[in-house]
Amino acid sequence: MPDTPTPPAGTPTPPSGTPVPPPVILGDEPGSFPHAVLAERHPAIIRQVRDAFPYDPAVHRALDALLESCLKGVVEPLPADAHDAGRWREWGLDAYAGRSWFEVPWLWSESYFYRRLLDAVGYFGSGVWRGIDPFQPFKRAELDAPETAEELAALDALRPRPAAERARALLHGSLWGNRADLGFRLSDADAETRDAAPGLVADDGEALWALLPAGRRTPGTVCLIADNAGRELVPDLLLAAHLLEQGRAGRVVLHVKPYPYYVSDATPADVVDALRTLTTAPGEAAAYGRRLWAATADGTLAVRAHPFAAAPLPYADLPPDLRAEFAAADLTIVKGDLNYRRLVGDRRWPPTTPFADTVGYFPGPVAALRTLKSEVITGLTGATESALDAAEGGNWRTAGTHALIQVRG
Repeated sequence: MPDTPTPPAGTPTPPSGTPVPPPVILGDEPGSFPHAVLAERHPAIIRQVRDAFPYDPAVHRALDALLESCLKGVVEPLPADAHDAGRWREWGLDAYAGRSWFEVPWLWSESYFYRRLLDAVGYFGSGVWRGIDPFQPFKRAELDAPETAEELAALDALRPRPAAERARALLHGSLWGNRADLGFRLSDADAETRDAAPGLVADDGEALWALLPAGRRTPGTVCLIADNAGRELVPDLLLAAHLLEQGRAGRVVLHVKPYPYYVSDATPADVVDALRTLTTAPGEAAAYGRRLWAATADGTLAVRAHPFAAAPLPYADLPPDLRAEFAAADLTIVKGDLNYRRLVGDRRWPPTTPFADTVGYFPGPVAALRTLKSEVITGLTGATESALDAAEGGNWRTAGTHALIQVRG
């Protein structure tokens, strides 16, 4: 059987010279990180969602059925009248229906779990729960947390600093903001408070800024593929504001998910919540918020929610319209762990595989900002890999205490 879903019609073939990819990651190995996500994290998410809303008996029965399916059952088709049934068939559903969740590509089974969870809570239905984000209480709590206010207050001290220092601080704020991922914290309660590593496992920060010099006469477009909502989305928006303010970009296109996904992934509604959090904060945070709000009005900040943003496929299978958009951009910044897995391919790459080789298919310059929360990693030196393994075993790959900035121009 194939180890990846059949790509959508018209998907380009990666160029020659791209390395022969290793096997995709499955969740069928007990004790492995992917197996724990499927067997432990997903049931925990079902329980958390169940407790967060006063759902009716029908929703409780649907959540019970999903839990049973995840632990002991098989992948089931979408309801016959699902609005996106045809799209999911193109994304591989026909090939994987009837197989264990643990025996299909991990990226695919994770994504399909969230699609089925939305069915269970009536998100796409015609009842009272239609369109209600099952993760909204957790996202809102992130924005209302005292830590968010403290981080926004730090902007007051940052404003008088030299532009280069502000640029680095905002870039690293966006990078390390990924530690606020709610889904990650469900399986590692101490992740947010654990000390971050003082250095990065890979740091192409200077290469990133070289692609976006300040004060250009005709700055172009930067695409920013967001990851999580809440306390991560706020620093992403601050980074976007800096790019516009300093003339590093004439336009920023923020790509978010079209519907709730992976517990805390950002949707258009989450962008609005984050902007309101900024505009109602005191001091410099409010000034950032007003500039961003105005940027949406004049089009220099645009929000996109393409269906492919929630696809269970790697970015090698980008549809033609997104390929064209990213090809025309000065730079596409890809945020977070899930997007990194989709960017390089959710495969068992040797860590020393050059990052540029794994993203050779990408249609334009691309940068990855990611805190490490899963096993996939590329672009390390042999010395870095050996030192990390000696100091931490394999934990450095998933603990959220290490990060990277990788660029292919």
